[in-house]
Amino acid sequence: MKNKANEIVENAHKSLFEIFNNIDEIAEYNQKKVLEAFYNNKIGEEHFYTVTGYGHDDMGREALDKVFADTFKCESAIVRPHFVSGTHTLACALFGVLRYGDRLVSIAGEPYDTMQQIIGSRPNCDDFDSSLMGHGVKYSEVPLKNGLEVDYENIEKYLEPDTKMVLIQRSRGYSLRKPLSIDDIERIVKIVKAKNSEICCFVDNCYGEFVEKIEPSEVGADLIAGSLIKNAGGGIVEAGGYIAGKKKYVDMAARRLTAPGIGAEGGAMHNQTRIMLQGFFMAPSIVAGAHKGAILAAKVFEDMGFVTFPSSNTKRTDLIQTIQFNCIDEQQDFCSMIQRFSPVESYLTPIPDTVPGYDCNLLMAGGSFIEGSTIELSADGPTRPPYAIYMQGGLSYYHVKIALKGVVQKLLERG
Repeated sequence: MKNKANEIVENAHKSLFEIFNNIDEIAEYNQKKVLEAFYNNKIGEEHFYTVTGYGHDDMGREALDKVFADTFKCESAIVRPHFVSGTHTLACALFGVLRYGDRLVSIAGEPYDTMQQIIGSRPNCDDFDSSLMGHGVKYSEVPLKNGLEVDYENIEKYLEPDTKMVLIQRSRGYSLRKPLSIDDIERIVKIVKAKNSEICCFVDNCYGEFVEKIEPSEVGADLIAGSLIKNAGGGIVEAGGYIAGKKKYVDMAARRLTAPGIGAEGGAMHNQTRIMLQGFFMAPSIVAGAHKGAILAAKVFEDMGFVTFPSSNTKRTDLIQTIQFNCIDEQQDFCSMIQRFSPVESYLTPIPDTVPGYDCNLLMAGGSFIEGSTIELSADGPTRPPYAIYMQGGLSYYHVKIALKGVVQKLLERG
């Protein structure tokens, strides 16, 4: 059985040579882009020093912001360990820009669960008073066409005169809709701006950084945001997030993170500036390895007869790989083996449990060096039909490959 599992994974690996060459080309392009941002901002050892207290006059923090802004080809950025998660980062952008009476429109249907709580759109939301809608922000969604694709033809109908911002969720959360490519995002931005050039186009960029050669801010997005324990942190950043885009919007988000009068000018970095710069420098190559791992997983499970999304030959715009199983037991087998082949806490067994922000039990696997880091190999999914598992990350392609051999063996033993 072990030999059969090895054969399935190795055959899949050998068949992906040309696709992997293309990923290497993307990684080299993005590495050059990041390196040029370091050159242009003359990053030196002096930028690694830290300040305390209020964090005034922190030249390293200022240089870090400029490196992100230059890489993403935009006016401004704020990169901080004080963002506690990707969700918090997105919330700061939303609450920073939107005011009472403004309308937010989600372009790609219903956002993922934790975003629904921020917005206030989830039925019987316990935190409604603290949500955007609880603060008087109006909200609309453009339903997906066939439940899978952005309905470009009808976007304009939802852009009412009071629309202040559109939310463009690049990745897909716990859904089977198509992730949005840079070309898709550019098309959406053009439609929105043709209707009203003053509408802020905000892209949730989580899981998308460096998967393609350009970022949403290079095709007209006014604001982008993401987590540093996903792609942009290179697998070594311990916490935080970033917001980048037009200066006026970044400044508004910064004042939400800190306070009016402080904005991006304060906040001690807790000796994290060096590791954030280093992680960002490493990110293109780390993302490339995880990108290859996702494609390998798709190919392996396609060959075994499972439904995967995206398919192994689909152009990617994020790192999430969905595998659809037949029952909860197969979901649990997959997660148990991802955990078994993790470098940390390999001895634990994932079981379905409640997670704040979600309305059903989740299975979550991933023994990571940084808690919750999904640029490290991890897998999770809601224990509800269609029994899908969402795999992401992998600091090393070869780690993903080894783990997949273990998963395949477990499923073959089940029969």
